[in-house]
Amino acid sequence: MGDWGFLSSLLNKVQAHSTVIGKIWMSVLFLFRIMVLGAGAESVWGDEQSGFICNTQQPGCENVCYDWTFPISHIRFWVLQIIFVATPTLVYLGHAMHVIHEENKLREQLTKPSCNQLKHPKYTNDRGKVIIKGNLLGSYMTQLVAKIIIEAAFIMGQYYLYGFIMVPMFPCSKKPCPFTVECYMSRPTEKTIFIIFMLVVACVSLLLNVIEVVYLLYKRVRCGSRQRTHKITSALNPASLSAPLWPSTDDALLQNKINLEMESNQSLGGSLEGAKEGRKLLGGH
Repeated sequence: MGDWGFLSSLLNKVQAHSTVIGKIWMSVLFLFRIMVLGAGAESVWGDEQSGFICNTQQPGCENVCYDWTFPISHIRFWVLQIIFVATPTLVYLGHAMHVIHEENKLREQLTKPSCNQLKHPKYTNDRGKVIIKGNLLGSYMTQLVAKIIIEAAFIMGQYYLYGFIMVPMFPCSKKPCPFTVECYMSRPTEKTIFIIFMLVVACVSLLLNVIEVVYLLYKRVRCGSRQRTHKITSALNPASLSAPLWPSTDDALLQNKINLEMESNQSLGGSLEGAKEGRKLLGGH
């Protein structure tokens, strides 16, 4: 089946640059696909062709019937499935590592005293952790959509190639078989259990990818609505002003009443002073 160490080490680096759902998907890939495939499935299918027996002694008939019944071995099919599903994730890892390298160089330039750059790191923080947004978010979403398409294609391919149940008897009439012969597969029940298990794990992986796409879209829409609300609120009622620009209706009515009272008092006081001055003039004459 090959050594999974190199692929596992690469996929392990992706966990530091993915969401929580992406980490769960990675755990499912390691525990329930790679480890189960390497530990149990290969031993179950180890006698796959040698245990395929047909009720004929015609040379070459068993080989032709086996090739017709199983165009590709289940083990090799699942290995290809894991490799193809993991490839978009590895492409995203390459993009993320490139972003980290470029922003680390930018951060080193900003520490120089003579640096007057206005550009600052956008996708990483001071610890080098990736922040999934902008172009990096587009790359992450692209690899999720690619994994969904590949996973669904392999599930449908497995259905059309073998089905999901291993039957014990296969009728075959391919040449050089002299007639329709009956061929039998060893341990069909045990192999059916592994087929259903790998199918369920593939469906769980597909569901996790769909949930992660919905989660990222919801998070993006919510952040966009918050930014628009903040901009509108800041334009109509700036935070730097402690009071509204225009007084309320009750305050305006109260101010008008005070102004009217002051004007009436001033007019009344002026008329009284005028009368006193007139009396003084009359008394003098």
